[in-house]
Amino acid sequence: MKKTVIIGATTNTARYSYLAAHMLKNHSIPFVPVGIRKGEVFGEEILDLRQSPPIDDVHTVTLYLGPKNQVPYYDYILSLNPERIIFNPGTENDELADMAQEKGIETEEACTLVMIRIGAF
Repeated sequence: MKKTVIIGATTNTARYSYLAAHMLKNHSIPFVPVGIRKGEVFGEEILDLRQSPPIDDVHTVTLYLGPKNQVPYYDYILSLNPERIIFNPGTENDELADMAQEKGIETEEACTLVMIRIGAF
């Protein structure tokens, strides 16, 4: 399966990262929530982004952090060695996308929620 790391995960039910976790869970896609605040989403503990938690076998990183907030985590995001990074609306970042592509990581400016809904995830 396409293990997905949600960067910017939250327990706030009004946030798109929460909805992404919900949809991934409903579609039986394994996910690892990573964020700043502690908590749990759909049975998965939110790992502390500031600790750069190691995660193996990552297929997709889906970003829910704005470009300015991504900068301190460039090395961490790239160290996960995902096959792709999805830049959700509002997270588009040419600098990080270029760095990822140089490492052979596919990048997409897309919406994870829409991708799952239409079967393009």
